[in-house]
Amino acid sequence: MHTHDAISARRAVKHYDPSFAMPAADEAKLIDLARQAPTSFNLQNWRIVNVKDTALRREIRAAAWDQAQVTDASLLFVFAADLKAHERDPARYWTDAPKAAQDILVPMIRPFYDGRDWLARDEGMRSVGFAAQTIMLAAKAMGYDSCPMIGFDLDKVSALVRVPSDHAIAMMMAIGKGTKPAWPKPGFIPMAEVVVTDRFPV
Repeated sequence: MHTHDAISARRAVKHYDPSFAMPAADEAKLIDLARQAPTSFNLQNWRIVNVKDTALRREIRAAAWDQAQVTDASLLFVFAADLKAHERDPARYWTDAPKAAQDILVPMIRPFYDGRDWLARDEGMRSVGFAAQTIMLAAKAMGYDSCPMIGFDLDKVSALVRVPSDHAIAMMMAIGKGTKPAWPKPGFIPMAEVVVTDRFPV
């Protein structure tokens, strides 16, 4: 599927075939493609909890307003942002880069985020968004459907998957073989409201 077609066809699908098991190679491909998504300073500060345990899935479903896709989809990913990625040996993010790039960028990483917890959190959420969108588009191109989710009890799900205190849960995503199409797209606000040229009006 062409990238443009995947973008247009991707929808948040809620109904999945619970008997379908995604091949391990496809699952691995989705995660590998997510690793190609950009992150600031190459921090790679997104994390996926790949929930395989069926009993745990049922517990998460109970914390997610009993939404069926949590248990019925082939995959359930819980995304979290590592809020301290900039402190975790930043040189390791640049090991394959030219030394000139390492010498410039590695010393910048800690000072950029130190004392700016809000920025580290914002950056983590941006990174999760890039990785998650990459997975959704890749899944669509591979013939799968997906459903990004924020409709759940954040604290309960965080506790169930043991999100560390220096991480923040961002979203969940169900991926699998859809059995029922999503509703038609509900509509778009005017382009003139979305795109501002040069400056917002005063």
